[in-house]
Amino acid sequence: MSAHAHCGDNTVNQEESPTMSEGRAPARFSSPGTMPRPYGYSQVEEIIGGDPVYISGQVPLDANNQVVGVGDFAAQTRQAFKNVRLALESVGLTFAHVVKIQMFLTDIANLPAIRDIGDEFVNIEQPPASTTVQVAALFHPDVLFEIDAIAYAPSVTDQSAQ
Repeated sequence: MSAHAHCGDNTVNQEESPTMSEGRAPARFSSPGTMPRPYGYSQVEEIIGGDPVYISGQVPLDANNQVVGVGDFAAQTRQAFKNVRLALESVGLTFAHVVKIQMFLTDIANLPAIRDIGDEFVNIEQPPASTTVQVAALFHPDVLFEIDAIAYAPSVTDQSAQ
């Protein structure tokens, strides 16, 4: 569904996602015309209902705590996104429920790889709000990428209404 909200003379394009029962966060995604046009993320997400789920920073570690893809940024990024997916699945959610991601990388030149790999995971029709930051180092010298996420799950009252 598309909707247009008017704030004074400024038009805000908003996209409402389906209800939580359809497997998506109950949110409106928008990019106000008064802000820079985003690429691969939404400027604003307004949560309509549900409860937040916070996913801690995920790095390219496997289930044995071994760094995956030493020296391979794409392999590390893919593993970190997989770890977020596993965390979401552990509470019955998917990337469609994610409303915000933060990504940290040691070399901003790898930003195009993040976008390509991220598109394999996130809802590209209504991408989450995001922040990407280059950092001098992460917790381990072999780790090149980290991501955390905020998702929304149906609230107890939302679940009982379904």
